This record gives sequence, C-alpha cells and structure tokens, in this order.
Amino acid sequence: MSVQVFLPLQTYPDGNSEALLSQAVAVTNHVHGRIHALVLAAKFPKVSSALGNLVLDVPSLMAGARENCRKKGARLLEALDREAKAVGVEVHSSELECFPSAFGDEAAVAARFSDLVLVGLLPGDALMQSLAESLIFGSGRPVVLLPEAHTIDQLDQVVIAWDGSRVAARAVSDARLFIERAERVTIAVVTDEKALPENASGSKLAEFLTTQGANVGLVEFSSGQQPIAETLQNESLKIGGGLLVMGGFGHSRMRDFVLGGATRGIIENLRMPVLLSH
Repeated sequence: MSVQVFLPLQTYPDGNSEALLSQAVAVTNHVHGRIHALVLAAKFPKVSSALGNLVLDVPSLMAGARENCRKKGARLLEALDREAKAVGVEVHSSELECFPSAFGDEAAVAARFSDLVLVGLLPGDALMQSLAESLIFGSGRPVVLLPEAHTIDQLDQVVIAWDGSRVAARAVSDARLFIERAERVTIAVVTDEKALPENASGSKLAEFLTTQGANVGLVEFSSGQQPIAETLQNESLKIGGGLLVMGGFGHSRMRDFVLGGATRGIIENLRMPVLLSH
C-alpha cells in the first residue's frame, strides 16, 4: 500500500507560496507516497447593509477575493503537478470552499483519511499557524511542518527530541516512515528542561531503536535559558539534522497558548522540517 500524504493549500489572504510544493513533493517522494492536495478557498458571509454596499461595493470586493482564490488555487495545482511529474509522484486534488475561520477544522477532518499531513508555514502568517494547530490537534495524524522560507534537504538525517513523555513516544512511532529510511537517527535530550528517570531515558530509547535496525546516536545539551524551540532547531541543524521529530502540545492547548511552549515556538519560528504528533 502506498503512503497517502495530505497537503492542504491555502489561497487566502495570500496563501501558500510555490516554494512549498517542491518541499512537499520531496517529502512525499522520500516516503514513496502519493499526494492528495486540498485547495482551501475562501467564501464570505452575505452583507445586507445597503449603505455599506453603496460606499464600498462589498459584493464586488467579495467576488474579486473569491476569484483571486480560484486563480491562486489553479496556479498552485499546476505547479504541484509539474513538480510531481518530474519525480514520478502521483497527485490528485480537490477543492473546498468555506469561511477562512473554518479552514482548520475542515482540513483536520479531511486529513483523517491519510497517513501523513504536510503543512507549509510562512513567518508571521496567523492563518497558516492556526491551520497547523488545528491539524496537529484534530487530524489524529502526524503533521510535518515545512518552512516555506527555507530550503530542505537531508531527510535521511532524523533528530528525535526526547523528553520521555507520552507525546514524544507517540511522535517516535508516527515517524517510523522516516526512521526506517534514515541513514542516521540522533536522539536529542535537553538536560535542563526536565529530569528523565532511568526507565524513560534517551539511552533507553536508543537501545529500543537500535533493536529495530536504526543507526542511532545520542546527544545531550543545555538550553542555556534560550527558548526550547530555538534550542532544538539550533542543535538539530548544527549536527546536520534534516527532520526534527517531537511531540506536539504536551499540555492543554490553552495552557500552551498562555504560557508558551516548544510546540508554539516551533510553529511561530519554523526553520527546518518538523514532524509533530499529538
């Protein structure tokens, strides 16, 4: 059975860039998968204010925005097909028109019929960040965040952020597609984040993955009072990591929103591909 890869494509307000498409194809090709691309197009509520329509011609503005979404979606699909055909990746696509506030919930439901979810992120794009969070929480599938502002390579160099938690263990299991294909798997433990008992240590995980046939290394480092998301990405890139694997939102969503956390830091400042699992 081929791996089913789900790729939501946003078209509003600016939407995803074409840089995402080559990354998505590269990841899909790496896991020998096929892509289902879902174009998310915006629709808008009807406005009944006669004065507003007279001053701003709101219906025309909405019609123009919907047409821009249609054109953007067509361009993205055309570019995706071109990238995919170059390496023999199969693509099929569909379109969903809904209110932008519902992009995340609708995409999360569609993503449940896949094995892996890919999401592009651009710095400062709140709608993309909201979509990513909805998919992490609601899809029940591992989500790979792809930084549209950076190139990606070395997907066969996998770094696992390990803290002994349930979500970290889930992420390791969900990343099997990448771990099995990795030339090197490095377990990364942040020593000043929280103490790990011996029965949940990085060494214990290394032992387990070695029995599965992986080429495993273990590194430990301090965050040095830097944000944990920044530390994990910095150290992963420093050792040549191409994919960071970690548990997503180990606390409640509201607690992470109020207090911050590794997941939110990754979403807000993504510098490399990161597989998140909740």
